[in-house]
Amino acid sequence: MSSTEGKVICCRAAVAWEAGKPLVIEEVEVAPPQANEVRVKILYTSLCHTDVYFWEAKGQNPLFPRIYGHEAGGIVESVGEGVTDLKAGDHVLPVFTGECKECDHCKSEESNMCDLLRINTDRGVMLSDGESRFSIKGKPIYHFVGTSTFSEYTVTHVGCLAKINPKAPLDKVCVLSCGISTGLGATLNVAKPKKGSTVAVFGLGAVGLAAAEGARMAGASRIIGVDLTSNRFEEAKKFGITEFVNPKDHKKPVQEVIAELTNGGVDRSIECTGNIQSIISAFESVHDGWGVAVLVGLPPKDAVFTTHPMNFLNERTLKGTFFGNYKPRTDIPSVVEKYMNKELELDKFITHQLPFSQINKAFDYMLKGEGIRCIITMEE
Repeated sequence: MSSTEGKVICCRAAVAWEAGKPLVIEEVEVAPPQANEVRVKILYTSLCHTDVYFWEAKGQNPLFPRIYGHEAGGIVESVGEGVTDLKAGDHVLPVFTGECKECDHCKSEESNMCDLLRINTDRGVMLSDGESRFSIKGKPIYHFVGTSTFSEYTVTHVGCLAKINPKAPLDKVCVLSCGISTGLGATLNVAKPKKGSTVAVFGLGAVGLAAAEGARMAGASRIIGVDLTSNRFEEAKKFGITEFVNPKDHKKPVQEVIAELTNGGVDRSIECTGNIQSIISAFESVHDGWGVAVLVGLPPKDAVFTTHPMNFLNERTLKGTFFGNYKPRTDIPSVVEKYMNKELELDKFITHQLPFSQINKAFDYMLKGEGIRCIITMEE
């Protein structure tokens, strides 16, 4: 039993007091976990574009003050009543979506969209009692997507924690709790390219590069990267990208360029930008008869997808995916094992490292489009 079990823990957290303003490192109180909750000591966290999007208050009913962060690795400090499959000392990855193991989605082999714990960006409190576990001098500080990892300690629902191999280095595998798994799973679990096939990846940010890594692991013979920033190509080669197309370099639509390059279209395409034109191009760039396009990127809320129905009748398939179709508790431990047995390479995704006190610099890197993932070390 830890000395802090059942007690309030005072620790540092990076608090967003208002939209778009630098985070402030504050002393916060973190309440003990309630029923079906777990308190986790965060050792490493990473910044993902979703944190920036909601911090800028572009995506939701703004909710402040708030503790962001959802890509992380840590160790269980204590567990609440009713938690049986985790104990103090277990190594875990918090995940922004969950797996209650009891709803229709969790019982389905095909879905990972848990009814109880599916991502909710508007909710800033815990499910059990509608209260926050964070406070400063009695004033509640809101949670973010059930994880809030920009804090030395956080409280999450047990269903949002993947218990992983304690030998796995948390400063590497923490990136699997969001973007990398999303792209990797979109390829391996949804697009499922065959060995020797051709794949196009639209958008070469972290998620797109992870999708390319999945295509590399699957043995694709050609992996075409599509991006508006030509200087991304060199870096993308490390992730298996063999060719690069910048739509700005061509007068004709990029789907026509890809069709010419591949004798009628690619076998699989993975769309990681959410840009509506890119979504249409990704679908129309797959080969008739067997081509499959997978949508990963989040589109603007008013976006409308338009294509000629003949594109479907000519036996093209369009699919969507959420978190790479991985169930957090059931599947993420095995993705960690892919890293441990050297099938999956993660180190190349990590381009920057910072101490927690410099977390705002990580936001600067992301806003400038520098690097892929920045690991933030909590202990300095």
